[in-house]
Amino acid sequence: MGEHVIKKMTDFSERSIAAVKSLELLCKNSDGSNLRVGVESLGPENGDAAFLCHAGEQLIGFLSWYTSDGTQANINGMVYPEYRRQQVFRRLLDLARQEMEAQGIQTLRYRIPSGSLSGAGCAAQLAANLTSSEYSLSLKQYHAREPRYPELTLQVEQPDDYEFTVMCSSQAFGDSESWTRDYWAHTRQPGRITYIAKNNHMPVGLIRVNKVDSRTAVIHDFCVLPSCQGKGLGREILAAAVEDLLLQEPDTHIRLGVVTENAHALDLYLSVGFAVMGEFQYFTGPVSCR
Repeated sequence: MGEHVIKKMTDFSERSIAAVKSLELLCKNSDGSNLRVGVESLGPENGDAAFLCHAGEQLIGFLSWYTSDGTQANINGMVYPEYRRQQVFRRLLDLARQEMEAQGIQTLRYRIPSGSLSGAGCAAQLAANLTSSEYSLSLKQYHAREPRYPELTLQVEQPDDYEFTVMCSSQAFGDSESWTRDYWAHTRQPGRITYIAKNNHMPVGLIRVNKVDSRTAVIHDFCVLPSCQGKGLGREILAAAVEDLLLQEPDTHIRLGVVTENAHALDLYLSVGFAVMGEFQYFTGPVSCR
């Protein structure tokens, strides 16, 4: 099988990306899973960092990571089925850890397709515990809105909106303001746009769009002030964002995720035309696991 060579990914040419996509498809078909490792987010600047393992010319292992708050790293990974149980992922992780620890990362969060026995087994060996699960949704057929709030508008975030974004997201998601400020500081890459939702000129919520490539947009950090929830504003904000994306590019592939326990949010997304494409589990463990 040849010697395993592990190194950081520095070549993001079409050929290199195609090799990652090919391994993703092979693992997905072999496991019968909805594996998605975020290939579109890879890049030399403002993209996810990645590490590769080759056996000769064959790509057999992949690991990528990014942080949203400066302390926790989000991990995606995969190993060619025939090369599993040979410490390929562990060696990828050991190399990536050097980089993560140097940047102050304290915990690791592994994203694993639900039902993946190999993924869950690997997480257990890395002292990681199941902490949450999430549905992955894609827009299938947009259901046009019937505006209940004709004065509702979405406006691109301005510098003087910052305190509102911190307050709104902190209150809506139940995170501390200090963590929220760190999160926002780490998620302001080019291509990621924050919209402030205003009703009668008063801010009531926000929604963010990450254009990961020319045809793919991911909606995230969508929230409404607790005092404004339960009034139908959420659906109108989401619908307005979808309409804006489709107006810019009718063939845009729009994705989002929602924790499985949030039945209300899931119903909202389904009502706008999103469909569940898969489920992922998140396992969290320490950055050091020797």
